[in-house]
Amino acid sequence: MRHFEYARADSAQQAVAAHGSDRAVSFLAGGTTLLDLVKLDVMQPDKIVDINGVALDEIERLDDGRLRIGAMVTNTALARDARVVENYAVLSQALLAGASTQLRNKATTGGNIMQRVRCPYFRDGVSACNKREPGSGCAAIGGVNRTVHAVLGTSDACIATHPSDMCVAMAAIGATVEVQGPEGTREIDFADFHLLPGDTPEREHALEPGELITHVILDAPLEGSRSGYLKLRDRQSYQFALASSAVIVRMDGNTIREARVAMGGVGTKPWRAPEVEAALKGKTASEQLFADAAKLAFENAIAYAHNGYKIPLGQQAIVRNLSDLTAA
Repeated sequence: MRHFEYARADSAQQAVAAHGSDRAVSFLAGGTTLLDLVKLDVMQPDKIVDINGVALDEIERLDDGRLRIGAMVTNTALARDARVVENYAVLSQALLAGASTQLRNKATTGGNIMQRVRCPYFRDGVSACNKREPGSGCAAIGGVNRTVHAVLGTSDACIATHPSDMCVAMAAIGATVEVQGPEGTREIDFADFHLLPGDTPEREHALEPGELITHVILDAPLEGSRSGYLKLRDRQSYQFALASSAVIVRMDGNTIREARVAMGGVGTKPWRAPEVEAALKGKTASEQLFADAAKLAFENAIAYAHNGYKIPLGQQAIVRNLSDLTAA
């Protein structure tokens, strides 16, 4: 058993100070990812800073209409919040589609954003994995890559999908991540927070050493819009997405005035599809329009030995979601 130092913080400032700038230190919130990976010996922190005493569990409406969510708000609390259900249905649905009730009761907003990949080659601790051990290779590229491996945003170094449902919805909505670190506070656009693997898959996010997520601020809801999250998976209960779509549309009769589309289960990060949005804007809703637009999302897709089906499946996740929302 590995030994590590434990510290408990009662404020964001204490947490940042206790963490310092050492990458071998981890913050502990709900622990639904961290504790698993520590038990598997995949993550080996020298120190854990417990932030459960930090008061970051509030949700507040800002004067400009945006919604500010504390990093310690649980997935259950966020999914059931009346403001989220009314104005961000896509987010509520995405949260309820993820994990079990017990895990949602523990998992936090900040932790969900920081959720690590579910690639079995990353988690087994012995296979070649550039994310776990840079320069060792990627066993998934030549191995079994059917479920939790991407067709968008991949590289020769890593093809693991980002696992979060919540983050797909936030990518469609638009958001800002507030962080606090040794150099003070700053904001990161949600679209820039998760990084593509490129040649450095071990770097998954835009946080600097010692920085702590304190809040996520959702963009103001799109007035008069409808939204929904569609998740396609092997089984309905507690399974990661093979392909998913988060869609927000604003209609004028049968004309799509504005659309926001993001995808999960197919990309190495929560995947926004601006080319689909542009193809839909100002057009009359139809199955053919949706099918043509969905194809654009996968123009640059790369299929591997076992996951080529994700390309048509991902297209269907977009088409079906759009069909449901524009028919309402």
